[in-house]
Amino acid sequence: MIRRALLATFRQVVRLYFRDLERVGDAPAADTRGRVIVSNHQNALIDPVVVLTDAPCKVAPIAKSTLWDIPGLRFLLDAIGAVPIHRRKDDPAKDAAANDDTFDAIGAHLRDGGNLLIFPEGTSHSGPRLAPLRSGAARMLAHAAHPGLTFQAAGLEFDEGDKFRSRCLLSWGPVRRFDEVPGEGEEKIRAATALMQHDLAELLVEGDTPEERLLVARVAQLLAHDTGDTSLEMWSSIGRRVELAHQTLERLDPARIDAVKRKVDAYHAALDRLGLRDDQVVGGDAGPRTTHRLRLALLAPLAIPGMVLYAIPYFIPRRVARSADLDAVSTYKLAAGLLVYPLWMGGLVAGSLAFLPTGWKLPGVLVSVLSPFAALAWLDAWDARRRPVSPEDLTHAAELRAAAMYEIADARATVEPDPAV
Repeated sequence: MIRRALLATFRQVVRLYFRDLERVGDAPAADTRGRVIVSNHQNALIDPVVVLTDAPCKVAPIAKSTLWDIPGLRFLLDAIGAVPIHRRKDDPAKDAAANDDTFDAIGAHLRDGGNLLIFPEGTSHSGPRLAPLRSGAARMLAHAAHPGLTFQAAGLEFDEGDKFRSRCLLSWGPVRRFDEVPGEGEEKIRAATALMQHDLAELLVEGDTPEERLLVARVAQLLAHDTGDTSLEMWSSIGRRVELAHQTLERLDPARIDAVKRKVDAYHAALDRLGLRDDQVVGGDAGPRTTHRLRLALLAPLAIPGMVLYAIPYFIPRRVARSADLDAVSTYKLAAGLLVYPLWMGGLVAGSLAFLPTGWKLPGVLVSVLSPFAALAWLDAWDARRRPVSPEDLTHAAELRAAAMYEIADARATVEPDPAV
């Protein structure tokens, strides 16, 4: 019961933290049994929260044992059935057999129909490419030694992983049967690990360097917006093909990549300078949208008090996360917000009941509870508004975009005579 309540709560938290949460592919069904879910790891504790709240079936996450040392986190980990793994990097003096009991318990869990979530990269990172997977997930399946066990990749992409109200894409890969992986013993473990690496890589947009991945991501965005689809799903689908084209061009004509990069960078520099987004340039109208202006006006009476009342708890998580590693920023923000916001809201409600006149108590409580959500919706509408830009500036941005698209088309023609995206 506690686990169900926690997951229900975190589903709502995830919806608040992310502006959009898209899913591609088939998540494990509610009756799924004996499956190991493997996922990439780039956003610390946010990653398991997203996967666990999306999977309809019960899943036990594998986590490093040191997380149980964090005050308050031990209860949450135990409540959702997390399994601790003792890593040598966390305790260099650990006994080589320290995980034997854990592997025995995991094997029994899988044989009994339980499911697991593991991040086989071994650590959270913000690198541009999937790290080599460790063999732990495959070894767990082998240790269970039970027919019918399966594994499935779950790819996570974030458009701005360290930002509140960013977007997230969760892509579910194909289901693989472990007993169908060829080989025996260590050979089978290596083959299963390689297949997990392949399945995850197929779900992600990658690059050898941060600069390369940024170029791939920007080109994919330009091509996706040309289709009229601004979803992360479309961006990811096109991005993986752009990544393959980039790899081909590196062999055939690396100078072509440099030409594309110059044009795309020039266009994005203009977007930053003018405060524009690519989809606005594609639409050819940078004026304010009536729907956004109307939404801003309707929400203002409740949103403005919300921004005043909740200014301090809004900035506290940002301050707390300032010293965190890039891949842990969202985790720090979410953890701080989960602590600060309820306490602050409780204080406002108590203050309304204690100090406001009788006729103002109920309105005070309603404003205390509802205004932060109105403020959040108002900020989303504000971010989505179209800033006024002169026709000349919009024309200039469109010309830079056309120049970038010409170079992209030229590059595609080099890779494929008749490209189709």
